[in-house]
Amino acid sequence: MSRQKILNASRKRRGFRVRNHIKRVSTRPRLSVFRSRSNIYVQIIDDESGKTLASASSLEKAFKSDNKYGGNKDAAKLIGKLAAERAVAAGVTEVAFDRGDYKYHGRVAAVAEGAREGGLTF
Repeated sequence: MSRQKILNASRKRRGFRVRNHIKRVSTRPRLSVFRSRSNIYVQIIDDESGKTLASASSLEKAFKSDNKYGGNKDAAKLIGKLAAERAVAAGVTEVAFDRGDYKYHGRVAAVAEGAREGGLTF
């Protein structure tokens, strides 16, 4: 088995373990993070109704007007804060942080820090 296949398999296992734990234990909406090489996306999802309550992305015009690049920690922190403000406006103040199959490090940690500054607790 090649090294890349082993790394992908461990990422899938980690993502399954994180999501399964959140869905099993928490009744709060979850703050889900997806990061690509050059952008970052955040959604607040209510699993009971299957609806997205709020979202933010580094591709939005409101974000792009002030910032050039969405793939760094500064952008991730701003996106976390923007998502938190939209969630608070929708009536959500407590969430479960779903980092997916990413380690809690770098841009993912910056999203969490921005969301806390924006008024969410987790």
